[in-house]
Amino acid sequence: MEETKATNLPQKILKCGIISWILFLVLWAVGAAQYDEIFLPSPVETWNSLVVLIQDGTLWADIVASVSRVAKGWGLAIVTAVPIGLIVGHFRPARWLIEPLLSLFRFIPAIALTSLFLMWFGVDDKSKVALILYASFFPILVNTIAGVVATDKSLIEAASCMGASRLRVFFTVVVPSAVPGIFTGIRLGLSAGIICVIAAEMLVGNDGLGYLINSSKMYYRTAWAFAGIVTLALIGFAADRVLQVIGVKFLKHFGVKKA
Repeated sequence: MEETKATNLPQKILKCGIISWILFLVLWAVGAAQYDEIFLPSPVETWNSLVVLIQDGTLWADIVASVSRVAKGWGLAIVTAVPIGLIVGHFRPARWLIEPLLSLFRFIPAIALTSLFLMWFGVDDKSKVALILYASFFPILVNTIAGVVATDKSLIEAASCMGASRLRVFFTVVVPSAVPGIFTGIRLGLSAGIICVIAAEMLVGNDGLGYLINSSKMYYRTAWAFAGIVTLALIGFAADRVLQVIGVKFLKHFGVKKA
């Protein structure tokens, strides 16, 4: 038993990812040693900048601004894309009518619409939330449609043969079968929303992590930009892990598994 535990220990260490983090930090430190702080700040310099930004409240304010925008846009994308995806995926006339337009618009990046959204919604948070909604909408929609289309046809036929109406088949067979696809789309939509909010804040805005990263060039404080990038990466990493835990815990019986 002790030998088995000793054998599994290296696997557990490798699985937790700590070796990857150590290797990344070592490579980063070695690379930073070849240049000055303005070109490539070291992990220590980045950490010191994080501490300073946290202490003066700048980082917390930017985190709250960016996270609130992502939450609003991503949430709106979920409540709109999931129902549309379920309908388009299951009802063929709806798919024939809507899918050509969806296939066209999903190849237009959200950043390309920044100027239009600023004109339509103004320079405040409405335009940024609208951009996040647009960016998050299509990953959720496409994966929802894919989840519906992948539903086992024999289950639908069996439910129909037992006398279930088409509407009941939709809610008791199709929707539960599509949950794994919907969940995957929600995760991808979150990453798209985070990418979009940073780009939007870099182009126009006076707060948020994107603004912090972009404004650092004016003061030649590259470490501030790295601090914002590291914070962004940690927020995205943590949010995705939390989503995975929630999915496995509450949606396991629908077929959602840990990635």
